[in-house]
Amino acid sequence: MNGHDLILSYTVFCLIMATTPGPNNMMVLASGVRFGTRRTLPLILGIAVGMAVLFGATGSGLGAAFKALPLLALVLRLLSAGFLLWLAWKIATAGPLKQDHTELKILGFPTGVGFQWINPKAWAAAMTAASTYLPADAGAVTIGIGAAIIALAALIATTIWMTFGLLISRFLHDPRRAQAFNIVMAVLLLASTLPILFGKLAI
Repeated sequence: MNGHDLILSYTVFCLIMATTPGPNNMMVLASGVRFGTRRTLPLILGIAVGMAVLFGATGSGLGAAFKALPLLALVLRLLSAGFLLWLAWKIATAGPLKQDHTELKILGFPTGVGFQWINPKAWAAAMTAASTYLPADAGAVTIGIGAAIIALAALIATTIWMTFGLLISRFLHDPRRAQAFNIVMAVLLLASTLPILFGKLAI
């Protein structure tokens, strides 16, 4: 990845893709509300690492294989939608913030890394970035720079969404408000499954 203008353009693209609402940011927002900074950071780091690895794999040729296998795209859609439906149910049925949080402890570093592989938005971002900003003969250094930038963008974006969650949590000590928030978050996650199931994933 050469040239300041190209790097700047790619960085802006990554920040826009990472900051706009999507499954990653909804998970981080919900985790920030319920767990706070310390217990959400592993999820954030996992998302960043997962995005970097996914970009590296896509830039190394996995993206072409993905395009050539429509069945793989269908499996990805179903796995992602299933995970988000499960998570929406867990959030909707979670108790007040002061209760034990065992129902959402799964949202840690492994979840952040692993979910990127079934996250259509992450695939779309990685494949678009690789096809648009990487030359056909991109080497390991170029791909590594691209992976570092997309990871940094994910860190910045998810930290913003976590901070938003921390601010919201101040108003959710009332059990009724907390339950209303849980339902809203569950609905947003359910809404995020619609483009996954019915939208166009191929780049």
